[in-house]
Amino acid sequence: QVQLVESGGGLVQTGGSLRLSCAASGLTFSRYIMGWFRQAPGKEREFVASINWIGGRTYSDDSVKGRFTVSRDNTKNTVYLQMNLLKPEDTAAYYCAAKGIGNQEYDYWGQGTQVTVSS
Repeated sequence: QVQLVESGGGLVQTGGSLRLSCAASGLTFSRYIMGWFRQAPGKEREFVASINWIGGRTYSDDSVKGRFTVSRDNTKNTVYLQMNLLKPEDTAAYYCAAKGIGNQEYDYWGQGTQVTVSS
């Protein structure tokens, strides 16, 4: 059974930092592209960042470039999202997801962790 469990969310002031973690189990972690998504109340889920299976290539949305960094540790089956210079508009539930090599869609999703940035 595949499980993705996010942690690290919380309440932070504008300009602060948080590091989200996503621990994966039940899958061969190194064979999956890992992504981070977020969904604010009343809005659609949006892509934040992703990282390929060996961590050599990352992608991020323009809204977070220069502020958020995605990384992974395949020895710990964990993907991270370091979030710096947080803004109130970053407030959302953050989800990690796993996509098998060659797949178009993400196969597995975590339950999410809430990030709230106060102004």
